[in-house]
Amino acid sequence: MKEITDAHFEQFIKEAHRVGEYKLTVCSSGNISWRIGNKVMISGTSSWVPQLIREKIAVLDLDMGDSLNGVKSSMETGFHLGVLRNRPEMNVVLHVQSPFATTIACMPVRPKSYNVIAEAAAYPGSEIAEVPYLRPGSPELASAVIEALTDHDAAILLNHGQVFVGKDFDDALQKAVFFELACSIIVRSGFTANTMTEDQIQDLYHYIKGKEIK
Repeated sequence: MKEITDAHFEQFIKEAHRVGEYKLTVCSSGNISWRIGNKVMISGTSSWVPQLIREKIAVLDLDMGDSLNGVKSSMETGFHLGVLRNRPEMNVVLHVQSPFATTIACMPVRPKSYNVIAEAAAYPGSEIAEVPYLRPGSPELASAVIEALTDHDAAILLNHGQVFVGKDFDDALQKAVFFELACSIIVRSGFTANTMTEDQIQDLYHYIKGKEIK
């Protein structure tokens, strides 16, 4: 059984602050979690991820969901734990509200493709899951996000934000940052930016990863 050390807390705080540095979320919006063995570190309820402090980090049992250090975890704990249980190859779940991506999440019609740059197809993936608006913190939202991220690494939550999964912090952050960049290009172009063709995406993916893209 892997123990949570001071070093884990220090790294978690550093990574949470990076989320703010990339302007992916502000104030108390958004949350982040990290699997360590059979435990999960997650930002606490009402905590400000960009300014996260140790006293606002909950340590949970992955299987039972109980707090092991007495800190109340994020209201979105349900989908964090569910995604981590469902995706054993992933260790980080990141929920953010970046400006351009959230603008698109609030529009009546979303782009059919976000693949305006190669990085968008290569990292968050050529297909982005979409979750209808469901009350934040609700069991219904948790279930919908868990299902959406079963075979996707990124999901856009309508009128809410985005969720990304990653093997580590860099992986999750890179997906979020490149998705925000793609959304900024789409919005700034007035939704007229060219998107990559399927052949271009497959060629890119073979070059980078040597396999078919999702």
